[in-house]
Amino acid sequence: MELTGLAGVRVLVTAGGSGIGSVIAARFAEAGAAVFTCDVDAACLEAGSAEGPCIEACVADVAREADVDRMFAQALECLGGLDILVNNAGVGGPVARVEDVSPSEWQRTLDVNLTGAFLCTRRAVPLLKEHGSGCIINMSSHYGVLGGPTRAPYVASKWALIGFTKTLAMELGPFGIRANAICPGGVEGERLERVIRLEAEEKGITCEQLREDWVRGCSLRTFVTPDDVAAMILFLCSDQGARISGQAIGVDGHTEFI
Repeated sequence: MELTGLAGVRVLVTAGGSGIGSVIAARFAEAGAAVFTCDVDAACLEAGSAEGPCIEACVADVAREADVDRMFAQALECLGGLDILVNNAGVGGPVARVEDVSPSEWQRTLDVNLTGAFLCTRRAVPLLKEHGSGCIINMSSHYGVLGGPTRAPYVASKWALIGFTKTLAMELGPFGIRANAICPGGVEGERLERVIRLEAEEKGITCEQLREDWVRGCSLRTFVTPDDVAAMILFLCSDQGARISGQAIGVDGHTEFI
């Protein structure tokens, strides 16, 4: 089945300089959408612009209100409006038991993962209401429906994003705006390798042992790819996803335990 309704839509993807975000932005562009993205890492954006010159971008930290305001001003100048917001920006946060997590580590994780989504959404909603339709996608995690020892700030932020998503769906549904959360499992890439390294060190086991433990916790015995996540997001934002809202959708091979 070919997805419809994506050609010509105007999309803002946060943290699109690398990893999952860059793949999401690229897949929207390939579907004919006009795409704007941001990242805190200017070098990542420059590398991405060489690979996908049709995607406009700016440097921004979504945890900073002034940066978000500037990003939206630039995005509107480039796109002329907005149809889809993908709140992809996030950090993994510390890997430590709760008593060893510093208040600054806790706050930074929530500032990026949760407050960043709020700041972007509050700017996007008037634009979507003006258009009379639209989609908001929030990037949660399988940690957003499960617990995760040594990952307290990250887990708290991802649970909160699901509550935020369901509230948005209720508030915005009467305006024709859909909101959904994506809950990926372990997504192959540099960030996953960093978390595996830190968690293995915390538990006193090898990275390979931890990787095997994680795979055993997944019914399909596999990690997922950025393309798996992007494909679900495009489906939800397409005509084929027009009746789906308020959901927290796992793209994780069915995680049984962490």
